[in-house]
Amino acid sequence: MRQCIENPDEVDWRGFWAERLEGKITKDWDAAAPGFYKRTRNDDYQDALFDKLILNEKDTVLDVGCGEGTITIPIARQVEKVIGIDSSPKMLEYLKKRARENNIENIETVLKPIEEITYEEIGDVDVVVCSRSLNGILPVEKVLSELNKIANKYVFITVFGPENKKIEKDFDRELGVKTEDFPDYNYLFNILFNMGIYANVERFDLKSYREYDSVEEAMDNGKFRVDLYCDEEKELLKEYLEKILTYDCETGKYYNVKDKADWVMIWWKN
Repeated sequence: MRQCIENPDEVDWRGFWAERLEGKITKDWDAAAPGFYKRTRNDDYQDALFDKLILNEKDTVLDVGCGEGTITIPIARQVEKVIGIDSSPKMLEYLKKRARENNIENIETVLKPIEEITYEEIGDVDVVVCSRSLNGILPVEKVLSELNKIANKYVFITVFGPENKKIEKDFDRELGVKTEDFPDYNYLFNILFNMGIYANVERFDLKSYREYDSVEEAMDNGKFRVDLYCDEEKELLKEYLEKILTYDCETGKYYNVKDKADWVMIWWKN
């Protein structure tokens, strides 16, 4: 029987968020770091992100879940200082390496899980950026509250949109399993609303799709949880990708036009 809710503001979106994350296995980001560092980002996500960010050359920025620096480095070129926080020592090691390679000297790193971020430790910054880093965070309301305290000007968050992981979901159907995806933007928007934060929502209009040098690279690019598959499932995945990927003779790349990300930005001004 459907529960009757008299006041929509009383819907427990935080509880729904936690339910969607139940049983999710945390990715080994240290193991993933070398691949992230080597991989060339061939999508237009970064352009879409920087079209929306509001940054000033005198700003200090907290980059939450900074990883190996894909976003941190270009932010650092535009502002006075960036604090990159991540739970993976390997990711931060590659971030520092990337900063040295680009002669960037205004990045400070903090080794800490996102769940443990506090205003008391970080203090005031002008802008907080959470690029593709909050979808798997369980105490999300607590984290959002701390980030809101930290940011003097703006908070920018990108999370999954409604059409994320199309080909992964198709593969799950072939396996006969239900896709247990992470909670997407509508959960986060409503959690913020219940916190009294009235955020803006903008969906990125991404055009580019992913390209791979080989089917094996397509298997191992992080979209599929190959580390959790048995040998039979890995073989089925390879067959599936061989079936759906197109080879471009001119570029020497494999691709599928449905294989692209769907991201939504949620942001607000303090």
